[in-house]
Amino acid sequence: MMARRLVEAGVRFVTVRYDGWDNHVNIRNAFTDKSPALDHAIAGLLTDLDQRGMLDDTLVMVTTEFGRTPRVNSSNGRDHWARSYSMLLAGGGVTRGQIYGASDATASEPAKNPVALEDFLYTVYHQLGIDANNELLAFGTRPIEIVKGGKLVKGLLA
Repeated sequence: MMARRLVEAGVRFVTVRYDGWDNHVNIRNAFTDKSPALDHAIAGLLTDLDQRGMLDDTLVMVTTEFGRTPRVNSSNGRDHWARSYSMLLAGGGVTRGQIYGASDATASEPAKNPVALEDFLYTVYHQLGIDANNELLAFGTRPIEIVKGGKLVKGLLA
């Protein structure tokens, strides 16, 4: 609710954190405890934005920094796995109700429509109206590319 109110008030970028997903031990219980609240919050935010006519102009992202190993470890948890993971995008010009891409049968590797990180970021910046081909200046006058080598993932966009 606070995120929606901030967007209504004109805040252009809102970050909401829900920590505690790094479950190397007993992932089933941790997921069972945390996921209903996350599902409820995401559904509520998207419903609120849509009912107020704000969803098409507001990009909502649910992201992590990596996925989880395809197999449960000896501590009934899952370790870090960067080769295959999920993101959720809604609103902001993204096609509604779409699943884009898929992993293989064990969630080990991308199998269909893989999206490289630089392409994902390029697409997000594009939807925010930021030219990802530009450079920013780091300390002093050292130029840094916003996204190096990314391209637009047209299949994600409405």
